[in-house]
Amino acid sequence: MVSLERSALDLTYVLYDSNSHTSHALAMLTLTPILLNPAYAALTIQTREAVYLEMWAGQMACEALNWVLKEWIQQERPNLDLGSGYGFPSSHSQWMGYFASFLLCHFTFRHQFVSTGYRILDGLFKLVLYSAIVAWSCAVAYSRYYLTYHTSAQVVWGFTIGILFGFTYYAAVELIPARYPNSLLGRARRGVLSSSVFTWFRIRDGWAVWSDGGLDAQYSEWRKVWNAKLDKKTL
Repeated sequence: MVSLERSALDLTYVLYDSNSHTSHALAMLTLTPILLNPAYAALTIQTREAVYLEMWAGQMACEALNWVLKEWIQQERPNLDLGSGYGFPSSHSQWMGYFASFLLCHFTFRHQFVSTGYRILDGLFKLVLYSAIVAWSCAVAYSRYYLTYHTSAQVVWGFTIGILFGFTYYAAVELIPARYPNSLLGRARRGVLSSSVFTWFRIRDGWAVWSDGGLDAQYSEWRKVWNAKLDKKTL
């Protein structure tokens, strides 16, 4: 009979102080990176927008960079009983730094929200949205320190590396191609979007046509068809 060597899958295995509500809340928040992957997949499949596919691919590239850095630096975690592998830089913190950086860059440089007609409300909405993204990302990063999975330096460096990677990557795949369409990156992006593979999968760049990615245009079209159907039913 073959003996089994059992090992724990620590992907979602988080230890926390059961007597602390704060510890429990942070333990839930620390699972965010795992939950973002299916969110990326759902958005990519449902919308067929290139930006979500790019963001997902960049997230994986950022995670690969984290693995390389950990294997190169080989700095231990502060608590060897928690988690496996090296601790510098914190992968959760780097993940969330990238997530916040890429998303905020997109909202700042390419996405234009549909105006409510009131400048104060528009500004308040952006303030709340930006603050929520930053607070969420920082809370996840802080959870790694609070739960003693990483030192403060490992968390800060991880978050910083994620931010820098996210901004640089966004500039390369979105910002520069949009601002300078005749640049090398701009021509490469057009070539990819025009390729037979992207055409077959119906992958598009909605922000190249609409400032809000087509949300208002799609809603207007839906409203027109919806009203037409309602008119037919009332006749």
